Amino acid sequence: MSDEKRHELSEWRGWREATERALYGPGGFYLRPEGPAGHFRTSVHASPLFAGAVARLLRETYEALGEPADGIDLVDIGAGRGELLTGVLAALDPEHDAGGRAGGFEVRAYAVERAGRPAGLDHRIEWRSTPPTGVTGLLFANEWLDNVPVDVAEADGSGTVRYVEVRPDGTERLGAEVTGADARWLERWWPLAGRPGHRAEIGRPRDEAWADAVGTLAAGRAVAVDYAHAAEDRPPFGTLTGFAGGREVPAVPDGSCDVTSHVALDACAAAGAGAGPGAEARTGAGRGAAFLTTQREALRGLGVTGERPPLSLASTDPAGYVRALARAGEGAELVARGGLGDFGWLEVEVRK
Repeated sequence: MSDEKRHELSEWRGWREATERALYGPGGFYLRPEGPAGHFRTSVHASPLFAGAVARLLRETYEALGEPADGIDLVDIGAGRGELLTGVLAALDPEHDAGGRAGGFEVRAYAVERAGRPAGLDHRIEWRSTPPTGVTGLLFANEWLDNVPVDVAEADGSGTVRYVEVRPDGTERLGAEVTGADARWLERWWPLAGRPGHRAEIGRPRDEAWADAVGTLAAGRAVAVDYAHAAEDRPPFGTLTGFAGGREVPAVPDGSCDVTSHVALDACAAAGAGAGPGAEARTGAGRGAAFLTTQREALRGLGVTGERPPLSLASTDPAGYVRALARAGEGAELVARGGLGDFGWLEVEVRK
């Protein structure tokens, strides 16, 4: 082993820097050819019903914008290998008109991802490393914020909150005291002071990333879907973990696995609401201008319920019954309690 490699393996870093290198640095986990789908299933991979629901949300956004003659933008942040955009365009394809417009209106599709454009991707999808600006339409971020790297903090034996440092092999130690903007974020959103042994992921970079994303909208909606928790139920020891090969593994920032943690979506909601004079976010149960809710409720509002078809259909249309039963099973997975249905959905409306 070279001296340089030994130094790298023994070097201590904060979790934010270590995660950035492990996920997006040279040979990083998310830059591999297989992409996220090679290691875990998201709602996008679970069923085409998810893309169909996003297609319906896109149409709702188009109608809410007054059906602009020049069409609508659809931006997928953290696009993986373009699976969601491919699915949304496919869901709209049956409605193509003679002019080739998706669903009867022009859709400008943008995939935002650090990895390179995959071969064979639909030519209608523009591949970008950063979001476009002046977006009029729908910005969608499915399981993106949980992979925005963050630092981890822990209260030491005296209750003083310190950064957790880590080596590439996953070994940890406590470092400097948390101060400044990070300390203010913890005080507001995830207090640790005086709680020895308690840990938190400092979500300030995610707030900033979400506010920047919302800020690219001139008008329309921004939606973030992710593992989430709120102020009233923060986990006392954090949620940092890893995923690889379809299973949960220890978080080791060496590029061998995903390094992820749940998102304080309530903090992101506040940041997004302040992203511009036209942005508005609020909490609530119903679908409307903007809301923070669960995937179960959001998808039900978009027609994905997981309800079984009536048994009478089996006698009048057996093949149709089997197809409907399969769709019901897929829908049930997307809205299941204790599973994908518990994901947080944060929607922000941006008005001109």
